[in-house]
Amino acid sequence: MSDTEAHAIDATTPPEGRLDEPRLVIEAGPAARVAAIVGPVLQGLGFRLVRAKISGGSPPTLQIMAERPDGSFGIDECEAASRAISPVLDVEDPISGAYNLEMSSPGIDRPLVRLSDFQRWAGHDVKIEMAVPHEGRKRFRGILAGAEGTNALVRLPDAPADAPGTVALPITDIGDARLVMTEALIRDALRRDKALREGAGIEEDDIDTADIGDVPLDGDDDENGDDDMFVGGEGVAPRVIPPKKMPVKQKSKPMLKPKGAAKPGKKSNAKRKSYAKETH
Repeated sequence: MSDTEAHAIDATTPPEGRLDEPRLVIEAGPAARVAAIVGPVLQGLGFRLVRAKISGGSPPTLQIMAERPDGSFGIDECEAASRAISPVLDVEDPISGAYNLEMSSPGIDRPLVRLSDFQRWAGHDVKIEMAVPHEGRKRFRGILAGAEGTNALVRLPDAPADAPGTVALPITDIGDARLVMTEALIRDALRRDKALREGAGIEEDDIDTADIGDVPLDGDDDENGDDDMFVGGEGVAPRVIPPKKMPVKQKSKPMLKPKGAAKPGKKSNAKRKSYAKETH
């Protein structure tokens, strides 16, 4: 099932953690073409596509966010996904010219794209920008109150006294929704991370802890607001590490041949540097 078809389905009660649960917040333009290509590849590996995003630059960066249905996604998964996606993108060629491919997990201040995301992270601060304005308004910020039908419920602290305090936003009309980094969110993400680690048999001694002061919380200056963070700790003092970029595969342009040299039989379509980063 494509992400475009997700708009037409009844997703009122999707099982949390379902591999094939469709995304309701989807991309437009070239990023949508990329998502349609890499989504099935990731699902074949047991991963779910979270977001495909093309950022400006020279060359531009194609960021693919993915996760397992339980929300985990480590550096090994990043590498495996990158190795599987690279040849498919070479064949389909959805982006003209050279670009960098970056794999990552959603991070703590993650995008919300599935109905289960809005249900799972209820109680936390959220920022939402509508692709289709809701009652003349495009930007909303408040406390996520879960989901009802295919609507995201958001409690608005700035609601007028004569207006409802909670707004129901059609998820399929949302252009971007993401959690806001707060101490409460970090503690919640940390508890989930600890439970996943324990389920995987990782010893507590292998989990680092440090000062929470390094975490960019809501209201702090953050020059790289779109960069995601990786938590590798437990308790109330997690260690937050900046995004980790690790070369997975590098393909360079062929060297110039001397004048008069024989032309190669087949032109290489290698045009991309690939990186993986762990942000969960």
